[in-house]
Amino acid sequence: MEQSLRRYTELPYLIDYLQTKELVLLNPATWDDRNDSYYIEQFARANGYQSTYALCLADASETYHHWRVFSHGGNGVCIEFDRDKLLSAVRVIPGLRAEEVKYKTIDALRSCAPSRDDLPFLKRHAFAAESEFRIFYGSEKKGPPVMRVPVPLSSIKRITLSPWLTKSVVDHVKQTLKSIKGCGSLKIYKSTLVENENWKQFARDELVRGLIG
Repeated sequence: MEQSLRRYTELPYLIDYLQTKELVLLNPATWDDRNDSYYIEQFARANGYQSTYALCLADASETYHHWRVFSHGGNGVCIEFDRDKLLSAVRVIPGLRAEEVKYKTIDALRSCAPSRDDLPFLKRHAFAAESEFRIFYGSEKKGPPVMRVPVPLSSIKRITLSPWLTKSVVDHVKQTLKSIKGCGSLKIYKSTLVENENWKQFARDELVRGLIG
């Protein structure tokens, strides 16, 4: 189990969180994966919920897949949370669930039908690379478009800026984020996933030694 949970998002949503100290849970009806949102719709119908909210996190180390799918482009960011601190903060809300997503094939569902309570945390096996951990809340009352959940900034281990962020603006983005009240000591880095000098140096060193080519 990872000791961190990562939220891949975009700079405006990161700024919103840093200023409000609240994570925003959205209505799953807006999701691109209609299979996923349909299961939540069925769960809501069965339980008489008028409103449902969810937040998706990655229970895995940094990967190209997560950046490309969830935070592609220079505007992307990854908030790395201390797992225990984050879960301690959100689980004080009655009725809120924070669980790993289970990935199943259709044949697996046919051979062993899931329980009703499993539905908000089920996805097709083709999405297994996401390694998703989900925060979910359902209410019998009609609520606002989003749900805000208080999460202290002390839960943050580090913030990673997009690997595609232009080098010339990295320092300015860091300064802007650190200027937000309470954020001066945050650890903020640019991802080196697609361009890492240590990785490239190895190739140069081996070429000098004649081990490549």
